[in-house]
Amino acid sequence: MRIVEEEIARAPGDMDVQAWRARILEWSDKLAEAEQEYLQILRIANKDPDNWMGLGNVYLQEGKAQEASRALDTAIGLDPKRADLRMAHGRALAAAGDLKGARLEFQRALSLDPANQEVRIAQRSVFGEPKNELCVGQEDNAFNFLNPNYDEWLNLQTQWTPHWSTTLVGNFFQWGPAHAAKFQASVGGQLPKWGGLTVGGATAHDSGVIPKTELFFELDRGLKISETRFIRGLEFTYEQHWYWYRDAKVQALAGVALIYLPRDWTFSIGVTEAQATFPGLGNQWRPSETARLAFPIISREGKQLSGHIFFATGIENFASIDQIGSFTSQTYGGGLKFAITARQSIGPYASYQKRSQNRNDTNFGLNYGLRF
Repeated sequence: MRIVEEEIARAPGDMDVQAWRARILEWSDKLAEAEQEYLQILRIANKDPDNWMGLGNVYLQEGKAQEASRALDTAIGLDPKRADLRMAHGRALAAAGDLKGARLEFQRALSLDPANQEVRIAQRSVFGEPKNELCVGQEDNAFNFLNPNYDEWLNLQTQWTPHWSTTLVGNFFQWGPAHAAKFQASVGGQLPKWGGLTVGGATAHDSGVIPKTELFFELDRGLKISETRFIRGLEFTYEQHWYWYRDAKVQALAGVALIYLPRDWTFSIGVTEAQATFPGLGNQWRPSETARLAFPIISREGKQLSGHIFFATGIENFASIDQIGSFTSQTYGGGLKFAITARQSIGPYASYQKRSQNRNDTNFGLNYGLRF
């Protein structure tokens, strides 16, 4: 402050030096003095948007949200293409209770400066973190040896607290002449020193093609390694899943290792061993393996596009009676996820499966997610 006072004494008409004095008063928490300093400056230099922004920020710290909004609105009128003015105005509008106007200003700021993470954080603070995520989807399987199968589903996940969540899933199948439906529910929680635990089950109108009843549990543990190394973190998942059909039982043991890489890339590898029990045939153990690579593609103006590719070998899955132990396969596939907004996304995906006995399955689907 001493240096600034000396500069003011040397050049009393220099408004830039006066503005520095106002900023120092603000940083020193002398808000009333800073307010008077800015008002004095604006009597002379009222065409500089920085001075109006300085006054608006002081008003905001004093709890004068309406006055802050008016001052920042004047600053934007002088230079409407500055993202920092838009962001400051958005904060003032949010403090005044105008959340709609604040969201609009934050979006304008992002349009002017898409890489500004500070604006994104401010935008999330206005929206608030959503507790619910609803996903709906539709999937088709086209075979070279029988009629297509269709599957529609919806999934609702609710994060009740930072440590507890629930998931409800409904599946509706049209598999040839058979129509089946399944309802699944699970509860997930974070356990100290153990990580995540999810427990759930399912019941179905099975029509003889899907399990009548299911039970499962999943353990999940993550490890943060470094912000600068090639491997940023690891996550391990172990799941046991039991399927009861009309005339068969399947127990599946699955483990997945997920590796977090730089620039939001991830790579995972999973192994499943399933024991199928049929009347009069005893137990049969069947393995399957999956590798998956996920990566960002585009991030621009609040919209993001990411993708993934995968390869799997072994039994397709253990949730359909016609696929238990009846063939081996190799599957290639991938998909996209387009974040339309911070709360909406859409994702197409497809795969091709080459089975034993010269059979194949072409799968494609689409899902839509909404957070609220």
